[in-house]
Amino acid sequence: MGDRPPLPLQTYRRLVIKVGSAVISGPGGRQQQLAIASQVAALRGEGREVVLVSSGAMATGLGKLGFKERPKTMPAKQAIAAVGQPTLMYWWEQAFGWYDLKVAQILLTAEDLAHRHRYLNARQTLETLLEWGIVPIINENDTVMVDEIKFGDNDQLSALIATLVGADLLILLSDIEALYEADPRTHPEARPIHYVERVDAGVLRMAGDDPNSVGTGGMKSKLLAAQKAQAAGIPTLLLPGTRPQSIAEALRGEPVGTLFAGARRRYSGKKLWLYQLPKPQGEVVVDAGAARALRQGGASLLPAGILEVRGQFGVGEAVRCLDEKGHLIGVGLVNYSADELKRIQRRQTRDIEAILGYKNTDEAIHRDYFALVSELEAR
Repeated sequence: MGDRPPLPLQTYRRLVIKVGSAVISGPGGRQQQLAIASQVAALRGEGREVVLVSSGAMATGLGKLGFKERPKTMPAKQAIAAVGQPTLMYWWEQAFGWYDLKVAQILLTAEDLAHRHRYLNARQTLETLLEWGIVPIINENDTVMVDEIKFGDNDQLSALIATLVGADLLILLSDIEALYEADPRTHPEARPIHYVERVDAGVLRMAGDDPNSVGTGGMKSKLLAAQKAQAAGIPTLLLPGTRPQSIAEALRGEPVGTLFAGARRRYSGKKLWLYQLPKPQGEVVVDAGAARALRQGGASLLPAGILEVRGQFGVGEAVRCLDEKGHLIGVGLVNYSADELKRIQRRQTRDIEAILGYKNTDEAIHRDYFALVSELEAR
């Protein structure tokens, strides 16, 4: 952490920009949307492609209905988001219309990205829109979300979208101007940190968990999003969303906001999708020998090493692999359903056919379809 080193920010061609609720809510919200559209138009004029991830459906719905605070029940939250989403998109369409840019709305749930075919379909749709010169505007589908299919917040969604489209840079526009040494609300003397080499446990401890009054994500959420992007080799810029030219200033290398470096990409293709999968379908608990083989030997998971099977899932679905202490080892695609694995767990591969009456393969999860997560990342 420290001074920002020279990076080729000006050469980054494909950007994902996430706009927080606090940036575009309130009396000046529409002017902020216009200012952001202006910055996106300038980026497009430089030959860059932009995908926008926009929060604000809930805040917009609250304003339209005259509610002072969020309701507590899920149906009421979903109803308010349903009221706010059309207006939010109308305002974005108007803002971008000033710069002769067309927009498209895409609403997603975690379940959409948890299924490989739907993940690829979403990517193809986004690629087509970018090819046509249209600005995709993505939001979580709040009107149908439940805990089982929820990303968490749009910070996390933006990191997944950055990976999905192969972005060169993720930008988080927020009312939080930068990462500080301490919470500036309670420590006015705290200084901003303009560069973070790696988002590790020490950096995560610097963040508070409190979200703002209209959004769901605080600094911790933004650090987790930067960590996800970092694992995919994508740097992240946290910038003040209400500063008119913050994106241009940051891309020129000026010390605005915080830049989180992109690490060397560990995975690509299907393994990268597995690594960042928002909602695996179930879990398998493995013994110490299998955990060691997966972590250190790059081995496949055999039924003999499985101690417990949790949840319901079918062949080819993604599951989390845990050790006996509950620590996450990684995520993989299973060759057998949950019911089948329960019948063959702790059994030798030679016994599979006798137990099931058939054998798909020796491996419960093949190493080519398993993405390892380090213990640091699992915390």
